[in-house]
Amino acid sequence: MAFIGALDQGTSSTRFIIFDRSGSIVGQHQLEHSQILPKTGWVEHDAAEIWQRTQEVIRGALSVAGIKGSELVGIGITNQRETTVVWDKSTGKPLANAIVWQDTRTADFLAALAEATKSMISHKSGLAIAPYFSGSKMNWLLSNVPAVQIAVCAVTALIGTIDSWLVWNLTGGVHVTDVTNASRTLLMDLESLNWDDELLGYFQVPKSILPRIASSAEIYGKTLVNGPLGFEVPIA
Repeated sequence: MAFIGALDQGTSSTRFIIFDRSGSIVGQHQLEHSQILPKTGWVEHDAAEIWQRTQEVIRGALSVAGIKGSELVGIGITNQRETTVVWDKSTGKPLANAIVWQDTRTADFLAALAEATKSMISHKSGLAIAPYFSGSKMNWLLSNVPAVQIAVCAVTALIGTIDSWLVWNLTGGVHVTDVTNASRTLLMDLESLNWDDELLGYFQVPKSILPRIASSAEIYGKTLVNGPLGFEVPIA
């Protein structure tokens, strides 16, 4: 029998659920991760901890189901949307704590934008101007974390939302996001479904460090044989 896995990486926990052909759950495992609150209005996660929990829940769900990773025909990913991670592709390690969607540290930066700029951003992205979304979080990381600035200069920095971080780790280096996650960054043009140079300019985010935008229904890559699934399973 073939099974499908669903990786659900949320704000407070990560879980992996395995379904059979009838849609019935045959195994699942869930673990919480730390909530880091360094200042009032600041909310962070340790992306390395999230990746560790991801590996643990995948292995745990497989154990509960009594199956091997080779019996999965594919896995899908759902995630906390706007939470932003920056990491070094040469080391595979995060360069700072992830900034969570709840974080409000960029409110002043956004308030200082010209009204015409705000109007243009909203028109192209379809979003309100709010610290909730990823673009200003990326700007903050690029502007305030020396390790990020060094990695950008060394051309080793990568940035994205949680889905990109997980796919990159599961595949061993595929840097991709889907259009629904990209649409929550303030950086994607809703008409072209591409990163927009004008929007990137407002937030001073280099396109080169962003993931490729793909549809929500295609194979992004395969998991590593030495990863938590122990087999090349398509991520779709």
